Amino acid sequence: MAIPKYEDIMLPLLKFIADGKEYTKSEAINAMKNEFSISDSEMLILLPSGRGRLFNNRVAWAKTYMKQAGLLEIT
Repeated sequence: MAIPKYEDIMLPLLKFIADGKEYTKSEAINAMKNEFSISDSEMLILLPSGRGRLFNNRVAWAKTYMKQAGLLEIT
């Protein structure tokens, strides 16, 4: 499976956090990894800059835009 775009991660991420609990960045990434059936080798794919992991970056952008929309708080 291809790495989903951040837009595709937003709704599943919102559903994941809907219980109102606080989650760490790692917990959110792991939940989305499972949601999208991302393999361990896909998790290792780097951004073109080589400065981070592609999937982690997409989850981070989903969180950023959801925060800007007032859908979640990041502490």
